[in-house]
Amino acid sequence: MNIGEIARRAGVSRSTVSYALSGKRPVSEETRRKIQRVVDELGYRPSASARALANGRTSTLGLVFPPAGNHYTGMQLDFIGSVVEAAAAYDYDVLLSPSGVDSDRSFQRLLGERRVDGAILMEIRLEDDRVDHLSALAFPSVAIGRTARPEGAWWVGLDHTALVERCVHHLADLGHRRIAFVNRPEQLLRTGYESAHRGLEGFTKAAAERGLTVRTYCCGDDADSGQTCVERILHDDPATTALVTLNEAALGGLYRGLARAGRHVPRDFSVTGVVAGRWAETVTPQLTAADVPAAEMGRLAVDLLVERLDHPDAPPRHHLLTPPISLRASTGPAGARPDTDTGTDTAR
Repeated sequence: MNIGEIARRAGVSRSTVSYALSGKRPVSEETRRKIQRVVDELGYRPSASARALANGRTSTLGLVFPPAGNHYTGMQLDFIGSVVEAAAAYDYDVLLSPSGVDSDRSFQRLLGERRVDGAILMEIRLEDDRVDHLSALAFPSVAIGRTARPEGAWWVGLDHTALVERCVHHLADLGHRRIAFVNRPEQLLRTGYESAHRGLEGFTKAAAERGLTVRTYCCGDDADSGQTCVERILHDDPATTALVTLNEAALGGLYRGLARAGRHVPRDFSVTGVVAGRWAETVTPQLTAADVPAAEMGRLAVDLLVERLDHPDAPPRHHLLTPPISLRASTGPAGARPDTDTGTDTAR
């Protein structure tokens, strides 16, 4: 059913129907009611393209992220799911674009053909050409993450520097003096991946403050890489008693590597890091961690983007989140059997 059929049944012109539905021009109340009766009888719903032509909006948001390679991590999928769910609450659809300015043409089509009203960017780099490109076009966007120059931009971020610092201080307070840092893959560090750099900064800073002996490692986003990384850590410094990680995809492998090396967690070795809470609770013993609030971050990103679309002249806003460390069962005093209490507490 289309506008032409509605016009025929209502006895008016197609343009009158269009004006009545879009509100672009005034239509008499009697005519509007006549058209609405026909619309209700026919169960007419304008197509997305028709609505876009009528009001200049597609009711669609773009979610832009780099290609996955072999797979997406659990945290990436959590972010994608949270954005889709939050957008639906505003009656927006989400168009996924696994691309960037320098990777393929999908991102350019997204913008050039105005397929979306605004965009949310994931997997932010310190120098991110996607953010710069959208800013130059004055295209409404919000980043999940911070560039090196976040001033004047719309974004939602996690303070990886502060969170990793807290993890290190927690281990140092337990008496650990030789600690390893397990980061994301080397390629991400080379390309300026924001969380990897800020996490490393926090680790280095806290270790220097506490006078610790430390080593840092890049690790692939999979369990086998995690196991290999533990083997390297214990080979390089067998006296290492704890590690901090940003790499939740490698978490199962880190545990497996420690078990195969005869290191009991947490009696002989403590593990902590920055990961999503539901993933921290899938390992045994459950991981003491700064729980990444993926659902909250996705919702906040959508909130900001909708605000930006509804109020184009609003000044830039952002949210920087620093969730507490949830104390679970994976950390204990260095060289001593921990308390048998398995309750979950919170350190701030």
